[in-house]
Amino acid sequence: MIMKKRVFVAILGVLIVAGVLGGVKALQINKMIAQSAHFKQPSEPVTATQVASDSWETRLIAVGSLSAVQGVTVTAELPGKVVEIAFEPGTQIAAGALLLRQDTSSELALLPGAEAAVALAQSIHERARRLLIDEAVSQAEVDAAQARYLQALADVENLRATIAKKNIRTPFAGRLGIRQVNLGQMLETGNEIVTLQSLDPIYVDFLVPQQQLLPLQPGLVVRITTDALPGKALEGKITTISPVVDEATRNIRVQGLIRNPEEWLRPGMYVDVAVILPQPKAVLMVPITAVLYAPYSDSVFVVEDAPGEQPPAGEGHPPARQLRQQFVHLGEKRGDFIEVLSGLQAGETVVTTGVFKLRNKQAVVVDNTLQPEFKLRPEPEDR
Repeated sequence: MIMKKRVFVAILGVLIVAGVLGGVKALQINKMIAQSAHFKQPSEPVTATQVASDSWETRLIAVGSLSAVQGVTVTAELPGKVVEIAFEPGTQIAAGALLLRQDTSSELALLPGAEAAVALAQSIHERARRLLIDEAVSQAEVDAAQARYLQALADVENLRATIAKKNIRTPFAGRLGIRQVNLGQMLETGNEIVTLQSLDPIYVDFLVPQQQLLPLQPGLVVRITTDALPGKALEGKITTISPVVDEATRNIRVQGLIRNPEEWLRPGMYVDVAVILPQPKAVLMVPITAVLYAPYSDSVFVVEDAPGEQPPAGEGHPPARQLRQQFVHLGEKRGDFIEVLSGLQAGETVVTTGVFKLRNKQAVVVDNTLQPEFKLRPEPEDR
């Protein structure tokens, strides 16, 4: 009996302790719930800027390739053995400079005899003309003497032309390529000797759709960029617009001329082309970093006044603001900015950095202490 009473008292004690602990825990939970009901999420510091209006030059964008104003592969016109190579590969060379000499010993050996035959034929022709005055010879004999003289002249000119063709010279000034021949090599007609390219100026060829034909005209500025020259843009002018539209693609071929004094550009290079049209366009722009890109739509966060009473703003307490996620339709990129076609108005304030961690209606404070500098024409340091 006494044992049962002890067990009962022990159980009762445990229940009382559990009840007390449960009550204390319930009071703590109720207190936490009450505190959370009045808890206010601290404002997130953000950098922000106003939607700016600007005037951008209007451009037609295309992809082009470069070609030389004059470019050839110099070849052998006549067969013969190479006896002299007079050029250095890769160098700049003037028009008419000697590139290569072929063996002309046979032609040089025949030339004196041919010139002597000219002198003899000329003497015979002149003597026949004098005798014709005295009617000592017939007109037919004079004509035959003249024909022999002209034939002898032609033989000499043919030898001289052969010698000249075997002394191969540059047809225009330009830069030489890689040598394709060796001393002592027997060249056949058409064998390649070296490439020759005129690099300054240089042509840029590109295609534009037929619906963009109307604003195109010769003289418009052409600006090209290439990954071979990061950070550099070279300008020239449109020289030719093809009069024919390609029936397969409905594109028009356009050609521009670009100055290339440093010879940075080479024929065959791929380039990005922008044709600068004379009429600028008015745009709204925001920094590219202000855009939250998403598959369904792109958006920005607009900073607005938070509803309700605002705490007094002091040096350490900037006024609280609220975010509104706004979907936008974007256009062209220029430097650090992107064009906004719809969704925003000039003067609205948008968050410029860290937009991926923000949400709609979030409380923020604007702090531009660490605001980066945005430029339309950024010039990164070359390190």
